Amino acid sequence: MGQFLPFILMFVVVYFFMIAPQMKRAKKEKKFAAELKKGDKIVTKSGLHGKILEIGDKDNTCIIETMSGKVKFERSAISMELSTALNAPAKTN
Repeated sequence: MGQFLPFILMFVVVYFFMIAPQMKRAKKEKKFAAELKKGDKIVTKSGLHGKILEIGDKDNTCIIETMSGKVKFERSAISMELSTALNAPAKTN
């Protein structure tokens, strides 16, 4: 048992510093994608800015209106960080 203790300790450290935060982040992103609604301003992971026109529940997509037209995207392609930063109220000093 004594010779396996360093491996067990290493696994525990890896779990708490790498695996658990990644699972928490994935859960938050899934919740964010599920809570998207018509009219939300979003930014995709590729940098496309737009506003949601329609949400397809069957195929997990949404139609986004941009300045150049309408585009259909997967909900997973929407960036949670960039979209929340876009919709956050501007800080004034």
